[in-house]
Amino acid sequence: MLWDKGRRSDNVEDAGTGGGGGPSFGGGRGLGVGGIILLAILGLVFYKDPTALLSQDGGGMAPPQAQTQQHAQPAAANDPQVDFVRAILGETEDTWGEIFAANGQQYVRPKLVLFRNGVRTACGSASSAVGPFYCPSDQKVYLDLGFFQQMQQQFHESGDFARAYVIAHEVGHHVQNLVGVFDKVNQARQRGARMEGANGLSVRQELQADCFAGVWANHSQQRQHWLQSGDIESALNAATAIGDDRLQEEAQGRVVPDSFTHGTSAQRVRWFKTGFESGDIGKCNTFSGSI
Repeated sequence: MLWDKGRRSDNVEDAGTGGGGGPSFGGGRGLGVGGIILLAILGLVFYKDPTALLSQDGGGMAPPQAQTQQHAQPAAANDPQVDFVRAILGETEDTWGEIFAANGQQYVRPKLVLFRNGVRTACGSASSAVGPFYCPSDQKVYLDLGFFQQMQQQFHESGDFARAYVIAHEVGHHVQNLVGVFDKVNQARQRGARMEGANGLSVRQELQADCFAGVWANHSQQRQHWLQSGDIESALNAATAIGDDRLQEEAQGRVVPDSFTHGTSAQRVRWFKTGFESGDIGKCNTFSGSI
């Protein structure tokens, strides 16, 4: 991937080394199976539900004003990893800016906060074990760069475009927040709609973010012509590695569809490809019909 072509975003911040304790999963959607072993693996799976990012002293998501966030500074421009993140985030800004403008709307650019060990956010405190995540309350993406090393060690996937897919997926959640998907899902949750499971709203929300990542890849390729041989396969391999069925099979030797939160490997690949092949956000309605 010729990522150096990308415009560098000014919206990457560094929160440094944080603390505040690890996240508590009791107040939101639970993992349901596998205990601590599965939790360690699922910590690498883009765990986005804000109620799963609560600090250990709470049972519900605190309002933004009740949280004490770490002071973030502009990220170091001379770090190659930071430079990569800035280039990918810049391209997501340009892509979604164009898509929103074409639909008569204005795209609000998110901040991307780099941290180490742990971080305090408007959604609560989280440790690095949570993996990359998006907090809708402050409209920020959070990323510990050590996650990319974990991708290589645990999933044997270290391609640039696989890493770009991670960022694009999280930005996809920001897009969902801007267009009202988060609000609708939370309203459905309050009405008692099922979140976990093969057809649950959590899975549908995650698959839509995968589709949005594919839409971004399509548009950025048209503008930058930066993808090389093997790049798409790299992203698809990453999507395959983080399917609920694949992770559960590796963690406990069996698959429990009732506990799915992100979708199977095949679903994640299919929805990313749907977005990439069409470049059309209208094709990303994972909330209607079969997924």
